[in-house]
Amino acid sequence: MDAVNEALQKVFNGQCCGWNNVLDILIVAVFIYYVLVLIRGTRAVQLLLGVLVLVAIYGLAVLLKLELTKFVLSAVFAFAVFALLIVFQPELRRALGQLGQLGPLNRLLVQQPEEEVDHIVDELVRAALLIAEARHGALIVVERSTGLQDYSETGVPVHGKLTAELLASIFMTRSPLHDGAVIVRGGQILAAACLLPLEETPERAAHRYGMRHRAALSVSSQTDAVVVVVSEETQAISIASNGRMIGGLDEERLRRVLSSLLRSRIQPLPFRSKAS
Repeated sequence: MDAVNEALQKVFNGQCCGWNNVLDILIVAVFIYYVLVLIRGTRAVQLLLGVLVLVAIYGLAVLLKLELTKFVLSAVFAFAVFALLIVFQPELRRALGQLGQLGPLNRLLVQQPEEEVDHIVDELVRAALLIAEARHGALIVVERSTGLQDYSETGVPVHGKLTAELLASIFMTRSPLHDGAVIVRGGQILAAACLLPLEETPERAAHRYGMRHRAALSVSSQTDAVVVVVSEETQAISIASNGRMIGGLDEERLRRVLSSLLRSRIQPLPFRSKAS
């Protein structure tokens, strides 16, 4: 607290207004903004508010010289660091995973030929339409720069050429591989019947989405994968990317969104839409 007060006094007295201090403030501001965006809509928001309340009480205790309160809160803060690491573990894992994706640099590191992207988009669109027409459900995860080997190992290896007909046959209700996700890597179906992580979702999202959509949101928030979801109940086609969902896609919009996402590395969906 003394160090913070000293730094604030220097700023207000005009003693530290160099370019490095401005850069320092910008970095901290961007970090705080990134943290707020990361935890938005999760239970971590309430936990963070609780922590801020304790910090405010501690500051008030310092000002009013409440020694017993200071002692108790100091003891709490000593263990709070380890408790926060456990409580915020999903958010921290997601943040580190997104940092490891290197953002726009992926465009230079991992590039797919235009012809291959067009083939992937065409087959995925045809497959989604075939599956919806047959009144089946589907969960198709398209790998980009973040490897999905951990997820593919939970399923059955396929290593077949990506075709709409093969995808549609996998998700037939009588198929032994229909219950789970299909992992697509480039122009190849890597594995089927894969298990995806199912993180805790806000109560509103839990009521709005089914298991397939929640799994799609979870894996797309942890990786840069693009996930195509076909609802078995409504036959609505949705896409999950960057932890967001856009639903009710027709053929034209599905093709346009897929093409845009697969051609640009880390790009969030333009808006959140209710999955039908």
